[in-house]
Amino acid sequence: MAALLALLIGLALGWGAALHRGRKQAKASAIERSRLLGWIDAAPVGWLILDPLDGVQVINTRAGQLLGTSAATLLAGQPLEHLCPDSDLAGLIKDTRWRNRPQRLALPRGDQELELLSLPGRDRWVSVVIQSRRSLEAQLDQQERWVSDVAHELRTPLTALLLVGDSLAAQVNSGNAVLVERLQRELLRLQELVTDLLELSRLENAMPVAPEPRPLVALVPLVEQVWSGLRPLADPRGVSLRLAEGPADDGASVVRGDSSRLHRLFYNLLDNALRYSPDAEPVAVDLRCGGGWCRVTVRDRGPGLSEEDQERMFERFYRGDPSRARSRRGGSGLGLAIVRQIALTHGGRVQATNHPEGGALLEVQLPLAG
Repeated sequence: MAALLALLIGLALGWGAALHRGRKQAKASAIERSRLLGWIDAAPVGWLILDPLDGVQVINTRAGQLLGTSAATLLAGQPLEHLCPDSDLAGLIKDTRWRNRPQRLALPRGDQELELLSLPGRDRWVSVVIQSRRSLEAQLDQQERWVSDVAHELRTPLTALLLVGDSLAAQVNSGNAVLVERLQRELLRLQELVTDLLELSRLENAMPVAPEPRPLVALVPLVEQVWSGLRPLADPRGVSLRLAEGPADDGASVVRGDSSRLHRLFYNLLDNALRYSPDAEPVAVDLRCGGGWCRVTVRDRGPGLSEEDQERMFERFYRGDPSRARSRRGGSGLGLAIVRQIALTHGGRVQATNHPEGGALLEVQLPLAG
């Protein structure tokens, strides 16, 4: 009997301790949720969180001010259309869920224009970050002016140094030929870096514009034009272009966009493939369109990508293993970051994998012209 009583007391004490721990964890969880909501409400930008049925679950004070309503009067689960019946906002949320990636929208509201960034979450939840376009434009203008000023200040001495390098090259001899060649190569690389930094800054700071039809761009002739610019580098190595266009249920491979930016996108992709292609092997470009999208893949026959390459190769200044490159040409380290940003500004995306038969496979998806 004494042993049984001791066992029951032990079980009761254990159950009580477990219950106490559970209550402490629940209380801590509630505190953390309260803190999180407090931070969201105090944020200087608007926050709007929607459930899978477009019910407003969280809206902070700043979002209420920007959207012209009082956050305190909103009930959890109230439909989004009661807060903002604008069809553009509803379309933004729909696109975010469908594409499962962030979307941006410029939304007129009263006497101002808002900048909206929607972010997809798990189980079809969506959060929207809302800012005043005027204040955001001022910040971006200031940042772009700073980058432009720095680029201008760098270009002036670079131009002077390039002229010095050309002068030295005209007087080169066997003793300094290697040094002069290296000087010119590094100066050109630095010039390319400044240009790419300025371009990437402009792309990242570009504000979305009011929806309007962009010019039509046919991708097949664009890719052929890009390759013609790379042929002086490809022909001496025997590297050719193998271009294929698959059948499309939505028409030809035509998108809407900025032709000069799309030219830069494919130039960077093909130039990257050329760097890693073995001599006398083709670079394969395949276009497949359907379901409202055009999928373009660029494949080289090189050694392929490591897991880290696949995860990070579109980051600024990321460089993979240099031993895998088949070309001595260096780059700025920004080419593929520019590719990603151009794709995003055109409503598309990029990714990198390895081809089953070997080599790297870089893929860009762009919405077809509608």
